[in-house]
Order: sequence, then structure tokens, then C-alpha cells
Amino acid sequence: MTGHTTGYAELGVRPVINAAATLTALGGSLLAPPVLPAMTAAAESFVDLVELQVAVGARLAELTGNEAGHVTAGAWAGVTQCVAACLVGVDPVGTAALPSVDGLARTEVVVYPGQRLGYEDAVRVTGATITDTVGPRTACVLWFAGERFAAGGPPLAEVVATAGVPVIVDAAAQIPPVSSLWRFTRELGADAVVVSGGKGMRGPQSTGLVLGRAAIVEGCRANGGPRHTVGRGMKVGKEELLGLLAAVEWTLAQDEQAVIAGYETVVQGWIAALRDVPGVRVERGFPSEAGQPHARAIVHVGERRDAVVAALWAGDPRIAVGTQTDGAIALNPQTLRPGEDVVVRDALLAALAG
Repeated sequence: MTGHTTGYAELGVRPVINAAATLTALGGSLLAPPVLPAMTAAAESFVDLVELQVAVGARLAELTGNEAGHVTAGAWAGVTQCVAACLVGVDPVGTAALPSVDGLARTEVVVYPGQRLGYEDAVRVTGATITDTVGPRTACVLWFAGERFAAGGPPLAEVVATAGVPVIVDAAAQIPPVSSLWRFTRELGADAVVVSGGKGMRGPQSTGLVLGRAAIVEGCRANGGPRHTVGRGMKVGKEELLGLLAAVEWTLAQDEQAVIAGYETVVQGWIAALRDVPGVRVERGFPSEAGQPHARAIVHVGERRDAVVAALWAGDPRIAVGTQTDGAIALNPQTLRPGEDVVVRDALLAALAG
């Protein structure tokens, strides 16, 4: 069938109303309005990909006040390429050898034990060894930003002041606030920050962004596609490059406080609707599960939680919500289209009544 496009329904896949979070397993986020047109424009011609990488990175650096910028295939890939940059820089012998670290003077990366939730696997891909403390073989420190990581390591300012080696910040889910694009580097002194392109900025889900010192960014480029290096498979296409740039420009143009105020209105509406439901306790949770500066509605339903979550997922429309270990459901406004908060409210009330 010429011109036919297969969609979710024809594949037997049901769309989801996402009241959980910007989770990769749910597709990250919804593209910001200018992103798809930018990707479509990029798709209409060939281009020198390395030249485009450099030009987009320079524009991203200009927009965020950093020395340099680089687009990666997600934040995970950004961490891998930052670590590779700290191991071998742009040396062609070193970049070709990774993940072999034989002969390198510095082959260790510090990741604090309390911050290890699986994302540090991006370090091991390079061949580096993860350690607890800075020593003579330390290539860099990887420090994770966000509420769930906060107690797992020393404050960033302390790390920057004492490490004596490059400090890389993984801030994948730390937008909002948009200041994460420059606060960790320009204000707190980290050498680079890695941010997801497909979460709070609503860019392509397969993108990430490295911002910071030029030496780190140049090392990221040297250790990524289209070059035959440890990051060769972490490809970023011309469409994703222009798509992420459009997402960053759009994000910087938003009134962030107004957006967050809109989230608060949704949360207060949920709380008001659920406050008098028998057997339910609802409260405002702040910050978000990732430490972002906006609220969620935390709905305590006790032993019914799993059944309620399953009912929402099985319903029409299918609804995803967050869960907590204390028998609570977490409703996040960040990933909803206008009006979907009412759909979530009504579906939850029906599930609780059932």
C-alpha cells in the first residue's frame, strides 16, 4: 500500500497516558512543538556529519554559556564518552584501543557506593575500573545529581574542591530546572555535565547532551561515532542533532515558573478530588522523584496499591503511574497533555471505587 503508515493500533500496541515520569521505558517524553519539523528538515538532505556535530555543539555552548557542547546517543552514552575522554582524550592510539586500558596511567573512575544504581555501568564499557576514592590512578570522578542520589555521596562543591581530577556530573533527569544546563559547570565548577535530551527538554528520546570544558567535549567527539571507537555504536543522526538543538532552544524560551505553576495547579486538583475518598490519604509530594522542583500527588492506598495500578494499566485509556514502597501511588503532572489530568483523576476514582 503506497503511502501507508503503520501506527500503534495496527501493531496491537496501546498508547499510554503517562502520569508516572519521563521514563525511558515509557518513551521518555513527548516531542516539543519545534522538534519534529527540525528533524524532518534534517532528513531531507545529506550532510557532513562531523561538521554538523561541531556546529550544533558550538550553538549549544553559546546558548548555555559553556565552553563547548556535544550531542550524544542519550545520557548513558554521554557518560561513556566523557569517561573515555578522561582516559585517552583525543589520542588516536588510545581511542582505537579502548576498551583496552593497557599502558594507561589512569584507569580508575570514582563512583561513590551510595550513588550506584546501575547507571555506572556506562563507565565499565570503556574498560575503566570503578573505585570508591580518588587515588593516583583516578582518571575522573562521576557524580550523580538528583534527590535519590543526594545522600549517596559528598556534596558536589566538596568533590570539585578536593578531587584534583575532572569531575563529571550525570544530571540526566535534572530539567527542570533549566539552569542545570550551566549551574553544575559554570557555577559549581564541574568539568562537564551530562543531561538527557529526551526527558525534561522534550527532545528526541535517543539523545543526550554533554556541556562543559572544551577538552572533555573534544574527547567525547574523538570517542564517538562516526569514528571507529568505543562509542561507534552510540550513533547520533543528523535528525537527532537538529531535533535536540530545537528542543534546547524551545526549553530556554519557556517561562519555567509558569510551567511549574501549571503543574502545581494539576497536583492541587488531584488532591482536592481524592481528599475525601474513604481509605485514602493524599498529600503533596515535593520535589519530584528525580529531585526536580515541582510537586506530585502522593496517594496512599495501602494493600490495594498493586491492584489499583494494574486496573489503571488495564483500562481504556491505559494509564501509567508511579509507585512508592509505602503502598502509595505517585501522580506526576510533568508528562501529561492538557486535560489528561482529568482522565487520570476519573480513572483513579473509578479504580478506587471498584
